Amino acid sequence: MPLAILYRDELKEYDFGAGHPFRGARYAKFYRFLKQNLSDENYQIISAEPAEDEDLLLICPREYIDFTRDYYRAANLGSDYDGRFYLFHSADNRPIGRPGKLEEAARLIVGQAKRAVDLVEGGEFEKAISIGGGMHHAKYGFGEGFCIYNDVAFTAKYLKQKYGLKRILILDTDAHAGNGTSEYFYHDPGVLFIDLHQDPRTIYPGTGFVYQIGEGEGKGYTINVPMPIGAGYDSYKSVFVEIIEPVVNEYEPELIIRYGGSDPYLNDQLTQLGLPIKGFRMIGEHTSAIAEICQGKEIDLIASGYNEDALPYAWLALISGLAGLEMAVKEREPTAERDLASKDTEKVVMEVKEELKDYWKLFG
Repeated sequence: MPLAILYRDELKEYDFGAGHPFRGARYAKFYRFLKQNLSDENYQIISAEPAEDEDLLLICPREYIDFTRDYYRAANLGSDYDGRFYLFHSADNRPIGRPGKLEEAARLIVGQAKRAVDLVEGGEFEKAISIGGGMHHAKYGFGEGFCIYNDVAFTAKYLKQKYGLKRILILDTDAHAGNGTSEYFYHDPGVLFIDLHQDPRTIYPGTGFVYQIGEGEGKGYTINVPMPIGAGYDSYKSVFVEIIEPVVNEYEPELIIRYGGSDPYLNDQLTQLGLPIKGFRMIGEHTSAIAEICQGKEIDLIASGYNEDALPYAWLALISGLAGLEMAVKEREPTAERDLASKDTEKVVMEVKEELKDYWKLFG
């Protein structure tokens, strides 16, 4: 069965302006790379409509939606809407100069998540990939980390609301901890949230420590794996084998949501991890393998990455691994074979198992 790839040219409007780390040109660049390097027999490009207010209300309060819409539309026109910005957003969400149509593009990203759910749960596709998705820092009433509306949270909530799913796995492989997504489901045993990210002592947002495991009924259903500086292929593979795969087999999710782009890359401009291009294919392969427990049903959200040269290679490696497509992996850096942090990762794996031994039989 081919992949569904959710994409529209309007994604390029998710652009915070010249000089900001997050620019919208990444999407058109990847789409061209995809068309040049992957036969269209393997995928189908599908468009979605932007989310309506009633969709956004599943994850945001009305006041946040109204302010965000009016502020970013004014910014796109070259105006400053009002002085309440920092009540609703952090400084890194403030555009530079004249941005793209950010709020409209953010609605499109949520709309793509909704369409992806309907395609997979409706049986039309086994796997659906939303290009531009994975805005995991946005919280219920506060946007941050270049994220406006949290489509990851929307995907899980929509699956629960419309299709009645009881056990959903969210797997976050972005280099930054998914603090927004974590807050949405920190008390919810119906969502198992596994988050691999750079050691939070060394990077934004400063959350995602091993001891942050959920609260109340959700205690034990948040699993943070803080990866050491320089963690590469061997480190990530060991986390999949030692933690992710056995926990998923015990939890038995009904669907998997994975998100994260290329920012764990070994030469990313905002992070200090060590994953080579072949590591992204490995993540895709392992995600596909664990999805067999839920009849292959998986929704993938891809947006991040701050090395524009490596980004399309890493994204396509992820997708080819997920779909089981044979493709030559082209490394961009001569240091790709070295994982200098594998011993430190072993210690982290042991810490995670110790912290969670009372909640998962396999660690007990």
